[in-house]
Amino acid sequence: MLKVVLVVVLLGVLALGIGYLVSPLHTFNTLVPKDSSSRAVVSDLAYGQHPRQQLDIYAPSGGAQNLPVIVFFYGGSWNSGTRHGYDFAGRALAAQGFVVVMPDYRLVPEVRYPGFVEDAALAVRWARANVADYGGDPARIVLSGHSAGAYNAAMLAYDERWLGEDRASIRGFVGLAGPYDFLPLDTDSTRAAFGDWPDLPETQPVSWVGADDPPALLLHGADDTTVKPRNSAALEAVLSEAGVEARMVEYPDVDHIDILIRLSRPLRSRTPVLDDLAAFARDVSR
Repeated sequence: MLKVVLVVVLLGVLALGIGYLVSPLHTFNTLVPKDSSSRAVVSDLAYGQHPRQQLDIYAPSGGAQNLPVIVFFYGGSWNSGTRHGYDFAGRALAAQGFVVVMPDYRLVPEVRYPGFVEDAALAVRWARANVADYGGDPARIVLSGHSAGAYNAAMLAYDERWLGEDRASIRGFVGLAGPYDFLPLDTDSTRAAFGDWPDLPETQPVSWVGADDPPALLLHGADDTTVKPRNSAALEAVLSEAGVEARMVEYPDVDHIDILIRLSRPLRSRTPVLDDLAAFARDVSR
């Protein structure tokens, strides 16, 4: 089984460009064994009116209540992706003792910045209002995501315009291979997503950091050539300068997709992405 999974992972890596294709990840998600101590609580739940404004929720098996919440946004260059390829990640995080909310959001070219951030904010506001019905504590929310999803989560954590009073529930931010400081726009995907915005510095998470912001754990692969580690280093620097607790962890021999798929059961022993994420989320949610 593990050999099959690794072959699929290799195919996914070979398919990568600025983002990753849906099909290899779906195949990986289908084949990879899931954590038996967690379960999908609900699927295809609407948080808005658009067909892509839907989410899935995962929780530990056993029905515990008042658990800390992780809202996790997947990546895909803001132009691809679906939550249905991330059951392995939702189950992995839920098995660590969290209620996990996994939203879809609108994509380029249907929307451009700030449409995908607006959807992310709507999903978090929905979670704060409703997650108690699924065992979560709405006052203890950690935002997380991979790649473009880490960008979405960072904007919610550090640009107070998006969540308003709901930002009071955000206890921390964990970014996996996130783009936080990527001007000038130098790829087709970033130009398509942000190129029409008249004030480009306004689109960057590093532009919004303040002294009262939530703490951050910034995880990055040293071999990531898609979103380079300097993005995490830049956000760590501005957060630290503002007096906000921030820590960057750079994993050797890990690239852009590795950092995500090593949340899975067969691969997590190679790199402690899951352990580091879960330990941080527990600490800030006490």
